[in-house]
Amino acid sequence: MERAELVELLSPEGLDLLDSLPAWTGREDVVKTVADLRRRGHSPGLVAAVLTQSRLRARARAKFGEFADRMLFTEPGLEQATRLRVAALHAGRYARAGLRHVADLGCGIGGDALAFAAMDLEVTAADADEVTAAIAAFNLTPFPHAQVLHSAAEDVPLGGIDAAWLDPARRTTAGGTTKRIADAADYSPSLDFAFGLAERMPVGVKLGPGTDRGLVPAGTEAQWVSVDGDVVELAVWTGPLARPGVGRAALVIRGDAAHELVAPADSEDAPVGPLGDYLYEPDGAVIRARLIGDLARANGGWMLSEGIAYLTADREIDSPFARGFRVIERLPADERHLRQALHSRGVGTLEIKKRGVDVDPAALRTRLKLKGDTAATVVLTREEGRHVALLVERL
Repeated sequence: MERAELVELLSPEGLDLLDSLPAWTGREDVVKTVADLRRRGHSPGLVAAVLTQSRLRARARAKFGEFADRMLFTEPGLEQATRLRVAALHAGRYARAGLRHVADLGCGIGGDALAFAAMDLEVTAADADEVTAAIAAFNLTPFPHAQVLHSAAEDVPLGGIDAAWLDPARRTTAGGTTKRIADAADYSPSLDFAFGLAERMPVGVKLGPGTDRGLVPAGTEAQWVSVDGDVVELAVWTGPLARPGVGRAALVIRGDAAHELVAPADSEDAPVGPLGDYLYEPDGAVIRARLIGDLARANGGWMLSEGIAYLTADREIDSPFARGFRVIERLPADERHLRQALHSRGVGTLEIKKRGVDVDPAALRTRLKLKGDTAATVVLTREEGRHVALLVERL
């Protein structure tokens, strides 16, 4: 969004027009809508801005719920914004540690700052991009104890501030296209700056879940978070924000429930053994946190193969940290015999799960030329190093 578009959007006319639009569904006749709004005398820039915001608000409901309908967004800001449920957990850490004034450095559209402010923490938020900072200021308008600065994170005065939260920009936008930054050294602010602040005050840093683990400083708490099966972030906590004795954590949020697996460090893998009656796929946060071994030992399971993130057991395990499957049958691992086995069972719809094998499930599904009325799930993986194909059903 350009500055001129934002000025129009933030005018009384712009905000009234945006709030008057029906909720975006994706089925709109955009050409007709634009024509109708232009006939009513609204400028082309304003029409484009409000329609973009209407579309972004619809997408933002997955992260912000009903609050999205009173917020403004940028495309990259929404992509990187923390889900409100997760942001509330971040804010809770600061509150429990007795930290009352938090600097949100690189605040984006203000998702985490909203959670801090809603927990009655004083917030100084800052973003280096002028348009993004203005949008954050709009989103934080209901909270008089929150202020937003148009400033680089490195230039924010931190006197009187108790702690900092940083969500370094990991995307760039050019020509309307948003791209991920591959090298962590190019994040803004840099990780050197982010973790260097930990020498002055307690700091929390949000990173992508696939961040190189070698970038996580020693002595910090690294917490991977998944929401409804999707690993959404790695949060690194320092000082009193890090829990004593916790170096690795996997926080699993499903619906309204949250469960956590913690350990002082990466857990040692469980022993490898033959396939049992049940197969278990650990949640992605557990895998990222390298706590698979602890999960196996806590539930009487074992690894199916070295280096493969599948567990197996002879009994049904009810755990929020893994999805379970009952093993129905071993099928031929080679493609020709697998196709014959599936055809003989009348399988026409096939879910293919795989770990530790070099196969494209979509391409394989095409080559299998399935016909029939039966749906099935097949797991392609390794058992004690050997390729296997397993017909399973979800628990």
